[in-house]
Amino acid sequence: MFDNLVSRGRASMAKRRHYNRLVAEIENLSSRDLADLRADRSEMLYQVHKQIYG
Repeated sequence: MFDNLVSRGRASMAKRRHYNRLVAEIENLSSRDLADLRADRSEMLYQVHKQIYG
């Protein structure tokens, strides 16, 4: 039971680290980069959250 709790905690922390890394990358994109990608920052952040957390 304790092992299960620890492994779930580790998985949760790994998800959070991955999410934070992707958010930082998106936040660092300039307006010009977004225009070149024809992307919307808020939509990208929404999709990242959906991908990581379901």
